[in-house]
Amino acid sequence: MRRYKIAAWIMIVHGGFIEIGGAFCFLAAMLWGSDKFDVGQYFSFRLPYFQDNLNMMIAIGAIYGVVRIVGAIGLLKNKMWGFMLSAIDCILTMALMMFLLPAGIIDGVLASSALILMLTQYYGGREITSERSHTTHH
Repeated sequence: MRRYKIAAWIMIVHGGFIEIGGAFCFLAAMLWGSDKFDVGQYFSFRLPYFQDNLNMMIAIGAIYGVVRIVGAIGLLKNKMWGFMLSAIDCILTMALMMFLLPAGIIDGVLASSALILMLTQYYGGREITSERSHTTHH
């Protein structure tokens, strides 16, 4: 259970500080005027469509953050839905991290770490075996 808890806290930090915190910083920049704060200089997407729609991408990041925290809370409460939601979120983050650089590197390290902890806790020391090896012939 210890690995689940560590994974959950990694995801809470990831979702809270990086995803939701980033969205709050962006909102503050919008309130004080985006002309004084060029968000694009800190976040660069490798796909022009994402870069051109940076406002929406940051909002989507906040949604990811909320989902990540909800999954982590479920994991802390030892709920299977929390495990599954967290695993899905980590896998999606790993698939999408390459589109946001350099922040995607941090996303990848945190999501990968949490996923490894969850999977090693869930599967433990079990080995991959074929079904035939479990049957005995008399």
